[in-house]
Amino acid sequence: MTSLLDLCEKYFGARNFYEVLKIPKTANEKQVKKAYHKLSLLVHPDRVSEDVKIEATEKFKVLGRIHSILNDNDKRKIYDESGHYDEESDDIGVRNWADYWRFLFKEITVEDINTYKSNYMDSETELKDLKRAYLDSKGDMDYILETVPFTNCEEEPRLHAIIEKMIESGEVPEYKQFTHENDKKKQKRRRKWAKEEAEAENLNKMAKIENEENAAENDLALAIQNRNKAREEQANSFFDSLIDKYAKKAEKSTKKTPTSAKSARKTKKKA
Repeated sequence: MTSLLDLCEKYFGARNFYEVLKIPKTANEKQVKKAYHKLSLLVHPDRVSEDVKIEATEKFKVLGRIHSILNDNDKRKIYDESGHYDEESDDIGVRNWADYWRFLFKEITVEDINTYKSNYMDSETELKDLKRAYLDSKGDMDYILETVPFTNCEEEPRLHAIIEKMIESGEVPEYKQFTHENDKKKQKRRRKWAKEEAEAENLNKMAKIENEENAAENDLALAIQNRNKAREEQANSFFDSLIDKYAKKAEKSTKKTPTSAKSARKTKKKA
């Protein structure tokens, strides 16, 4: 079984929990939770496209495990002192991390994600992520766009300009595959993003149609229900009128009976 530290390095490029969450070792409980919240928002399995859902799920699990360790005073103390923790005694390997998330945080809306996106773009955090992706990949723009949150081909000119400034200032080295990227590679990347965008748009359309159909079905069911209710009321009214009608006839018939009997006695006496 792959260790948690190996998974941290695989998915986040760091073996240190604090580096993964991008917080200092002195961070308090609130800061740890906030950092976990921010990162897990980006990889929540319910909020990513299908083509990256598997990897996002694994990242989501790793972040959950990190938080559960740093959120436990005893486990955190051991980790801080040794840089490791006892995975064999760890009983959280089979935990449902989606439930763990829902327990810690309120339901995340599209508005929440959009707000985070607007705060993230052009921030210090984005610059650090961009620099790290550039250095890790030695200037591979495909890797940069896949790694840095909220990026796509439309954002490429902006990101390119930021990295070029870093190169000019000597903050990062120049990599030829970035400054002299092959045109075929660029076109292939753009075709890929265009295809994924079209697929996402189709999914949104299908979801919208499905929602509209469900709404129409609900409206139809309500109409049928109301119609049946109206028919039931009409039927009840009809039967009530019949009952009243025949009840009155029966009442009249009962009232006539004594008179008829009296006439019969008179006829008998005459005879």
